[in-house]
Amino acid sequence: MTEYRKSVLVGGREIGFSTGVLAQQAGGSILVQGGGTSVLVTATMSKKPREGMDFFPLLVDYEERLYAAGRIPGSFMRREARPPEKAILASRLIDRAIRPLFPDGFRNDVQIVATVLSLDDMVPPDILALTASSAAIMLAGLPFAGPIAGVRVGLLGDDFVLNPTYPELNKSDLDLVVAGTEFGVIMVEAGANRLPEEDVLEALDFGMEAIGGLLAAQREMVADLNIQPMEFKAPESSPIVISFIENLAKDKVATILGDFLPKSVRDEKLTVIEEEVKAAVAALPAEDPVAQAIAAEPEPNKVKDLFKAQTKRLMRGQIVRDNRRVDGRTLEEVRPISCAVRIIPKVHGCGLFTRGNTQVLSVLTMGTSGDAQEMDDLHPDSEKRYIHHYNFPGYSTGEVKPQRGSSRREIGHGALAERALMAVLPPKEEFPYVLRIVSEALSSNGSTSMASVCGSTLALMDAGVPIKEPVSGVAMGLIKEGDEVRVLTDIQGIEDFLGDMDFKVAGTQDGITALQMDIKITGITLAVLETALNQAKGGRLHILEKMSEVLDKPRPELSPDAPRLLTIRIPENMIGAVIGPGGKNIKRIIAESGATVDIEDDGTVIIASKDGEAARIAQRMIQDMTRTIDSGKVYNGKVTRIIPIGAFVEILPGKEGMVHISQLAEHRVRRVEDEVAVGDNILVKVKQIDHKGRVNLTRLGIHPDETAEVVE
Repeated sequence: MTEYRKSVLVGGREIGFSTGVLAQQAGGSILVQGGGTSVLVTATMSKKPREGMDFFPLLVDYEERLYAAGRIPGSFMRREARPPEKAILASRLIDRAIRPLFPDGFRNDVQIVATVLSLDDMVPPDILALTASSAAIMLAGLPFAGPIAGVRVGLLGDDFVLNPTYPELNKSDLDLVVAGTEFGVIMVEAGANRLPEEDVLEALDFGMEAIGGLLAAQREMVADLNIQPMEFKAPESSPIVISFIENLAKDKVATILGDFLPKSVRDEKLTVIEEEVKAAVAALPAEDPVAQAIAAEPEPNKVKDLFKAQTKRLMRGQIVRDNRRVDGRTLEEVRPISCAVRIIPKVHGCGLFTRGNTQVLSVLTMGTSGDAQEMDDLHPDSEKRYIHHYNFPGYSTGEVKPQRGSSRREIGHGALAERALMAVLPPKEEFPYVLRIVSEALSSNGSTSMASVCGSTLALMDAGVPIKEPVSGVAMGLIKEGDEVRVLTDIQGIEDFLGDMDFKVAGTQDGITALQMDIKITGITLAVLETALNQAKGGRLHILEKMSEVLDKPRPELSPDAPRLLTIRIPENMIGAVIGPGGKNIKRIIAESGATVDIEDDGTVIIASKDGEAARIAQRMIQDMTRTIDSGKVYNGKVTRIIPIGAFVEILPGKEGMVHISQLAEHRVRRVEDEVAVGDNILVKVKQIDHKGRVNLTRLGIHPDETAEVVE
């Protein structure tokens, strides 16, 4: 058991790699450490390719263990169950960075498992796991065009920060993760506070400069350990089969792509031609050379794959040659847009956004602080006050698909839309509502995630949420053939499926709020990214203009169906008094007022009700319960009980004093019952508060001005 160690400085902080001790039966394993954060990453491959697969079966699992932060899970079983949202997003982050670098045609199952073993509150583990995944793959000797490395870039004031800590991220105007190879950028994920394009490009350049040391460390590690990657060469199709299919279909497919047909018509016609090709192949006699070549192919869907490859070449060639896309648009043209709001009754806010064949309905619900989502993960944030969920049902693409809960893709798209809108939401101090948006993808032909951003912006403004600016989003594509590069604005499904890049850009009139870039090639230059960002700005502004024709700013009043909130603050030492034993007092407030009440640890009380008067009743009850009794002050109290020597009077909720029989009237009183009865409201003055906190009251010596003040 020989341990191999290597370390590298990134942004002035040491990142250490260790292999050879842990998880020795995995194909490749590595322990990466930064500060007190440790992540074990393994890469394992199946011995044989999976038969019948037409895609690369890669599975990435990012596992959070709460022992890493010295915590016990809060579930009933007291063990980790389904991965939290941030773990799923970290899995997707790694997957999107490494998947493009495995060779075409590779069909062996590969699993990457990143397990967080220890957590330093200053060092986020996801970025360590990203680079370590590449190292584990290299150590496993898998066919991989790496290494890759990733860093996070923050922006504090005017200064970029490499791999910022959690506290720095909370203050940062940028949270950008960039992964790259020696050939260029391969993956980008970012949230930003409305930053201009030039700042984002500068951050990307800053991050790419830093990954050189991480790439070199991986290459040195592989060389020192004499790791030889396995050889893999995708099976090549027979030239006579390719020629046969081209002769049957090339001209017909080219005609369909050049006729600029609607998606449904184009798909139907292409399907007809594909079936004709399959029928022609099936009709070949067994002794025909083409039939024999196809029979020798290891891939069962080879004819389908070759037809798809031909369609891909023709579509891409048309774009590069003619600068025309399959629906007739120019490279920078956005599909027709329509928007609508308030199409559903009773909900707090809704927006319908349609762009071409892509349509998303976003619905907003507003709640109180008690509706915030509690987070049970390793991230330091304990709750979420803005929640964005995205649903992608089968009918959105005309398919039959069982609903089995949220997929990783749905969670990722919801998180991207959430990030895009975070920068424009009002702060909690000004707008204490908890917000949940659900985006329903009703129809999909590319970029439903960015349509979710647009529809959700409309829903927020429709509900009267005072967002700082409207946000829109657009997906950019790329076609790269040799030295020829074409950037496409607002890609549709076929351009995403057969193209080289899916680059989603969301932002306002002033700047970018979110980015997500995936590519299918081994890297793109910053120059190409600059072109894509600048072109995306034009598309984003065009979409904002179309949205503003329906609603250009938040409505001046909240939705009539949304709850009304009142926010007051009470001393922290009075929280227990308001709640009462077993919640007795707060339950009484809710029952008598009809409002809901949430109390936070700092003494902030949020009262919610659709009826404004109900909220005000609850507010008065809480204020009465938290008032202090002052000596010499006059109160309007209620007699609660009588004893022979006097009467007890509740002068504030839950707070009583006693009026001695001698203090009930100016004349001599024989029996307390002769002057007051239980339930009477009487004016009393605080005569004395003794050293035990007992309150002595009197009805004597109350000036008329004091009486008038209490009545008012």
